[in-house]
Amino acid sequence: MKSSILVALFVILLCTEAAMVHGDDKGNKGNGNSGKGNGNEGNGNGKNKGNDKGKKKGDNKDKNKDNGELDYDDLSRSERGQERAYCKGKGACFQKTLVCPSECPERKPKKNKKQKGCHINCGSKCEATCKWRKPKCDGYGSLCYDPRFVGGDGVLFYFHGSMDGNFAIVSDDKFQINAHFIGTRPQGRTRDFTWVQALAVMFDTHTLVIAANRVSHWDDNVDALSVRWDGEAVNIPYDGEAEWRTNGEEREVVVERTDEKNSVRVKVYGLVEIDIRVRPIGKEENRVHNYQLPDDDAFAHLETQFKFTNLSDLVEGVLGKTYQPDYVSPVKRGVPMPMMGGEDKYQTPSLFSPLCRACRFQRPSGSVASI
Repeated sequence: MKSSILVALFVILLCTEAAMVHGDDKGNKGNGNSGKGNGNEGNGNGKNKGNDKGKKKGDNKDKNKDNGELDYDDLSRSERGQERAYCKGKGACFQKTLVCPSECPERKPKKNKKQKGCHINCGSKCEATCKWRKPKCDGYGSLCYDPRFVGGDGVLFYFHGSMDGNFAIVSDDKFQINAHFIGTRPQGRTRDFTWVQALAVMFDTHTLVIAANRVSHWDDNVDALSVRWDGEAVNIPYDGEAEWRTNGEEREVVVERTDEKNSVRVKVYGLVEIDIRVRPIGKEENRVHNYQLPDDDAFAHLETQFKFTNLSDLVEGVLGKTYQPDYVSPVKRGVPMPMMGGEDKYQTPSLFSPLCRACRFQRPSGSVASI
């Protein structure tokens, strides 16, 4: 009789555990954030609904899902003029040919800033779809707001860094991306409010810098975005192809406008693609979150989304480490602002320095840049 009771209890425990695991796996791939009231399209620093419904720890089924997304060769167009790609990354899409839909036959449409472009994904999704070419702040590899990340594992977290600090966002064998933080600390607070003001993409002997300019009052009709290549200012045309491009030693670099003002897509071929938009802190957002910002600074900052090509398994950085194959996020789930530490590991001496305690990229000599 006792043995029967023990068996029954054991079965009940197993069923309970299975239900709990099932509950943890449901939700929105760990990147949901439907908060309201921050002035940035109604999300960002509001309530993080769904953040505790992401992947359970140790579940690496979708790990690095975007790592092979851009790993493809261009093919000739189809008979109907649709662009095609041959996928090379190992996985579900290996050696498959993807064709752009007829509704968006080109990755860069002729009306570049007013039409959706073809988005080719040779990663786990293995698809070609029509999308606006702007950063998606709830998507994998995003960095927006009072710095809020969605990692390569789909888990949302905040990393505040420090005002006027510089941190390695991604550091791998072939490149490094640093971010410069701006911020403020109202009287009585124990930490800074921070935002990303500039990015430096370092590879080979080159440095590409994309920055939000300081503006006293925000105007949607004024371009507050600046670009520098190896220390020299770059002019991104507004007309025609609306792009600037150059060839490094081995890699082509392209910066193209994806809106009339304050929005670009950056491509460093074989390494990374970044959608970037410049945004201000609005009066309502300032009031709701009690930032106490001065009247003469709109705190223009960057909203970004990264897509990487062929990251190594040992990639580092605040965001980069979330793409490691066996990475398990340490952030606490189910809280309004799941925090990620690591300031001591990823802080760099300057925006252009590849040096930090955990950084992997080793910079060749002979490259200096400045904002």
